Amino acid sequence: MKAYEIFQEVDADTAASVFQYLRDEQREVYTMSLSTLASNRKLRPVFIQRKPAPAQIEWLVKNVKLKASDEIAEHVIQLWLMKAHQDVLIQFLDGVGIEHDGEGAAEDIPDEIDERKLKATVTKLLQDHSPGVIRVYLHVFQMQRPEGWPEIAALIESTPELQFGSPKEEPAKEAPAKTEEAPAPAAEEASAEANADTAGEEE
Repeated sequence: MKAYEIFQEVDADTAASVFQYLRDEQREVYTMSLSTLASNRKLRPVFIQRKPAPAQIEWLVKNVKLKASDEIAEHVIQLWLMKAHQDVLIQFLDGVGIEHDGEGAAEDIPDEIDERKLKATVTKLLQDHSPGVIRVYLHVFQMQRPEGWPEIAALIESTPELQFGSPKEEPAKEAPAKTEEAPAPAAEEASAEANADTAGEEE
């Protein structure tokens, strides 16, 4: 599964929480993401920046789901996990016995993962954290190898909480978006944005 496909699958609240976190805590990355996605759609970033914060985030979530946005999607979702949910990464790596830098980043990942340690670790993670975050993390972790790890794939297949579309899905617990007043785009800008939004979207 690619990063843009993860954004297609996660619930709306979790997707929005990624960009809300970046806006609140990683403003440079938020601005870069907005600028890159706007450029991909042949828009000047100011068209999006003039929107209120909730509308900006809604636009970002919509556009990060496109196949052409996969690179930026992977960058922002990894940063969100590394910074906003570092405790999850550390608990997982410690639980399965993978050495890391103390902040949840591991360079030497083994070819095999102990199934018993994996199951026990993920069970504890699901008890301690939002299942939505654990679900995203395991799918992102699988992206570190072309075929992922069969042990993780089997665990996801046998655990409804780890599957996208699960009836038990819970959104990540993040602060709600802050409402900010901003002037509405001029008529010609709104028209340009509307045209860009409908041009070249992935089916």
